[in-house]
Amino acid sequence: MTEPLPGLDLDRLGPWLAEHVPGAGAELSATHISGGKSNLTYAVSDGTHEWIVRRPPLGHVLATAHDMKREHTVITALRDTDVPVPHTFAFCEDEEVLGAPFYVMEKVDGRPYRYARELEPLGVERTRAISEQLIDVMAALHAVDPAKVGLSEFGRPEGFLSRQVRRWKKQLEASYSRDLPAADELHALLEARVGAAEAASTGPGIVHGDYRLDNVLTDETDRIKAVVDWEMATLGDPVTDLAILLTYQRMASVSGDGTVTDVSNAPGWLSEDEIIARYDAASPRDLSEFGFYLGLAAYKLAAILEGIHYRYLKGQTVGPGFDKIGDGIHPLLDMGLSAMKEN
Repeated sequence: MTEPLPGLDLDRLGPWLAEHVPGAGAELSATHISGGKSNLTYAVSDGTHEWIVRRPPLGHVLATAHDMKREHTVITALRDTDVPVPHTFAFCEDEEVLGAPFYVMEKVDGRPYRYARELEPLGVERTRAISEQLIDVMAALHAVDPAKVGLSEFGRPEGFLSRQVRRWKKQLEASYSRDLPAADELHALLEARVGAAEAASTGPGIVHGDYRLDNVLTDETDRIKAVVDWEMATLGDPVTDLAILLTYQRMASVSGDGTVTDVSNAPGWLSEDEIIARYDAASPRDLSEFGFYLGLAAYKLAAILEGIHYRYLKGQTVGPGFDKIGDGIHPLLDMGLSAMKEN
């Protein structure tokens, strides 16, 4: 019998894949693709073809998080738009196969740059071009009409920001293992200001939910080939994507250790002001309440990291790099508080 990888039993996957993906053989080999701190990603081959299989993490899983059907739905819907995405092949809801829902998509040749040290050999001009393209692709995503690609029922955009404030508080509480007074303070500020942010919002769009360079695949010619990791995608206020991206950038400027991603520290990467200006020129979205969005992004990332920290404490994570996650939450919350008070 084939020895299974954590979360991927090839003896069960093989027959299912042969039945649901045309041309697939039942005898498989696989490797775990490191880099994710959330959903598990595997490269699977039958000796002739190669695919990517995505499934939720092992053990403790937050409610509504790690939704494989959601991820598969949005990637499939965006196939014929200006947003580059992988081709999808099949989705499985039957938890008897791998113990959780999963889906199969094409393996796109591209690199998910995560650290400044990976971009530095490219030089200033290439790094700048990649960061410019990252903003352009985000603006293209936010320009997609959800109804025209069959995603009109993909989410509930009305009251989106209010629900986000409530949801991430619930998610943080679900992974409670220590007191975080800065999180309580930040949540109170968000509650007080969410009404003004919703009043200024410029209509709904498709939200990626965790938009950053290591969630896109870039080829050797510096072209973005695919946006991946859509597990938190929904319909809502797309400005939240811009805020997430810039919150990662602020984290990198403070910590500089690449705990999550520090690509923005690479020479040539667009500054925060340049990113905002480029996005503002390409999108009609209202940025007048951007301080709120930065505070929400910090709170959301803190909740996500705390969930990963919780799984690490319980021994339920796969792959390296989890031991520092818990330490990164404190400066992140401080940045959120500063953004709310300064903007």
